[in-house]
Amino acid sequence: MKAVYFHRHGGPEVLEYGDLPEPKPGPGQVLVRLRAAALNHLDLWVRQGWPGLKLAMPHIPGADGAGEVAALGEGVQGVAVGDRVVINGNLSCGRCEFCLAGQDNMCRQWGLLGETLPGTYAQYVVVPETNVLSLPAGFDYAAAAAASLVFLTAWHSLITRGRLQPGETVLVVGASGGVNTASVQIARLAGARVIVVGSSTRKLELAESLGAEVLIDRSKEDNWAKAVYKATGRRGADVVVDNVGAGATPLSLRAARKGGRILTVGNTGGPKYEIDHRFLFGKHLSIIGSTMGTHHDFRTAMGLVFEGRLKPVLDRQYPLAEARAALERLEAGDQMGKITLAID
Repeated sequence: MKAVYFHRHGGPEVLEYGDLPEPKPGPGQVLVRLRAAALNHLDLWVRQGWPGLKLAMPHIPGADGAGEVAALGEGVQGVAVGDRVVINGNLSCGRCEFCLAGQDNMCRQWGLLGETLPGTYAQYVVVPETNVLSLPAGFDYAAAAAASLVFLTAWHSLITRGRLQPGETVLVVGASGGVNTASVQIARLAGARVIVVGSSTRKLELAESLGAEVLIDRSKEDNWAKAVYKATGRRGADVVVDNVGAGATPLSLRAARKGGRILTVGNTGGPKYEIDHRFLFGKHLSIIGSTMGTHHDFRTAMGLVFEGRLKPVLDRQYPLAEARAALERLEAGDQMGKITLAID
């Protein structure tokens, strides 16, 4: 099969496009013939590597994908060959105390396609039967792949973990990334007022088109926390979605109201930063972290996507063979929504 892979960690130059053996489904698994994959910042970090990350080489990146079921492993009964499906890239054992409690994204053996196992930058991928969800007739493969991880992640963070309520004010730090565009839509669907901090007029216009009511351009507002206070009548935001980390979280603590919640699922700006601890206890703040989401979250969020109540924002699509150029666009921060790969 054709695939994009690397034999060592490094920059874009380590990516290769060529032939690898087609995987075979084991018991309880399905083989998916991929038609589309979507990019995430995770793909950059896995390619670059980090201390303690040990991968079987060559490694195929990619957590998101959609296509058709091509073969079934022993014991699979819930899907059939030819079914059109979208993949949930979160892998769990189904047996530990977390899985049995419905908290499968906290599984003791949790893994992720493209991170701990070969991913979706390929013509075929093997996943557990429980990790595929049927697509409605005619639903676009690229849209399904683009939606799966980011809407799952944003739904679990805002709704399941953050317990967002109608009438609350949500601050989203970042205007054009996949999780942030999903967060704006989910917050609006939940009946919240949305404030967005973005890096350019173009990106803020995208956030506005998705339902953001207050737009703050951080290229003109160095201390955007003060602008948030002004926009909320000096009260602050009830919920802050901050997936940036370094360079943003100290300001997020300032922008939150007393008793507010800071939600984080990532660190696109860097993992380490200094905070003024007095904001935490002085304002009774809660910092809530989450990773991806549960199978229940996936079915719920994707159901809303299928109904058209939530819509993935699509940037550009590249052929699988041009994955390096697609990742360079992602790394440069030029994208307006999700970048996808067409796999033919």
